[in-house]
Amino acid sequence: MADNSFSDGVSSDSLEAAKNASNTEKLTDQVMQNPQVLAALQERLDNVSHTPSSYIETLPKAVKRRINALKQLQVKCAHIEAKFYEEVHDLERKYAALYQPLFDKRREFITGDIEPTDAESEWHSESEEEDKLAGDMKNKVVVAEKEAATAEEPNPKGIPEFWFTIFRNVDMLSELVQEYDEPILKHLQDIKVKFSDPGQPMSFVLEFHFEPNDYFTNSVLTKTYKMKSEPDKADPFSFEGPEIVDCDGCTIDWKKGKNVTVKTIKKKQKHKGRGTVRTITKQVPNDSFFNFFSPLKASGDGESLDEDSEFTLASDFEIGHFFRERIVPRAVLYFTGEAIEDDDNFEEGEEGEEEELEGDEEGDDEDDAEINPKV
Repeated sequence: MADNSFSDGVSSDSLEAAKNASNTEKLTDQVMQNPQVLAALQERLDNVSHTPSSYIETLPKAVKRRINALKQLQVKCAHIEAKFYEEVHDLERKYAALYQPLFDKRREFITGDIEPTDAESEWHSESEEEDKLAGDMKNKVVVAEKEAATAEEPNPKGIPEFWFTIFRNVDMLSELVQEYDEPILKHLQDIKVKFSDPGQPMSFVLEFHFEPNDYFTNSVLTKTYKMKSEPDKADPFSFEGPEIVDCDGCTIDWKKGKNVTVKTIKKKQKHKGRGTVRTITKQVPNDSFFNFFSPLKASGDGESLDEDSEFTLASDFEIGHFFRERIVPRAVLYFTGEAIEDDDNFEEGEEGEEEELEGDEEGDDEDDAEINPKV
């Protein structure tokens, strides 16, 4: 009897297991026939297979070892690239010395210290049609010019408010300028860029030269931008060339009552015991372009800046770079607005191309064939 009972028990369990397996197989078949389930599984598989890191993990150890060797080579390439940028900085310094006599003459024309000759003042329009029209009109206005010559005509010295006009024309700068900054900036006579000496840490200095004025005694205000041109040890593959990492301003020697970077406010205080009220005055920071010369310091000693401070510092670095790369070398074109029009056209072109590509993503393959040759 014992043997029969054991045999029956085994047979019952086997039948139950077979039944469960059959049900599971049927359920699996039903699930796999569902298109939505299949699509979801395929998407997950695609995502996994298209992730570079997941692909690397599947490679044999011998291949991973060779990849590590490639990374070693990449780090060495980054250090060679850093040397390249150091030599570029040396070239910038060399050519800055060649530009400087021209910039010095530019300053003399602006300030009116010297008057350009007729040859130096001659400028031909790019449009031949305009030149021809000007030639046709020339004879007609000769008589009028002679008559006007006898009349008194304003002839200001140099080019008044040259640099101040640039500040007004360039949005990045005009956003910093307050109404009470404007009379001061009208005394700005020149902006220069000085590069660090050979053998010194990479940096550049912006020099703002002012004529004597009623606001401060400094003749020159400076802003020094410190740069780094070496791969980060913790992340060498992020190196893309020199970057500004910190900056220093200067002390402005304001004349009494002329400091526009602070404002005086009155505040009432009530005595806790006696209940009497007194009025005190205190100075608080004031928005001004001249805060540009009292910049935030980049974080040190492992301390991190808050988000607002990081944004302020990044904006400062961007402005310093813009002065160096655009404003100082092409000042006359920012004065006339020609450089600003060029910048606007370039930005609009980028946006237009981006919109075209975005529209293409929704199109068909024929649209791809039309757009790709233009890229």
